[in-house]
Amino acid sequence: MEILDQASYQNLKQTLATGKHILFFTADWCPDCRFIKPVMPEIEADYPDYQFIQVDRDEFIDLCQEMGIMGIPSFVIYQDGKETGRFVNKDRKTKKQVEDFIDSVAA
Repeated sequence: MEILDQASYQNLKQTLATGKHILFFTADWCPDCRFIKPVMPEIEADYPDYQFIQVDRDEFIDLCQEMGIMGIPSFVIYQDGKETGRFVNKDRKTKKQVEDFIDSVAA
């Protein structure tokens, strides 16, 4: 999983412009984020058509505000520069819930 840093943040819109991407908003201090992180490699492996990008909420708070990310962990899907789905709330998420969300957007 790519981790968004300052350099890749400058090119984020360009990155999202083509292909399928899932932004995974998280923070080190978030217990619900720590709950889902161990299964993220499995989720990534189940969806090879998507490029997963991990976004640290604290480092990119302006991006979170701009995108309306009010709770973490959260997921936003982009295809060819357009947002096609979001799973954004402050609740704990299971692997099945995340995969059901991705499946619902992909369908």
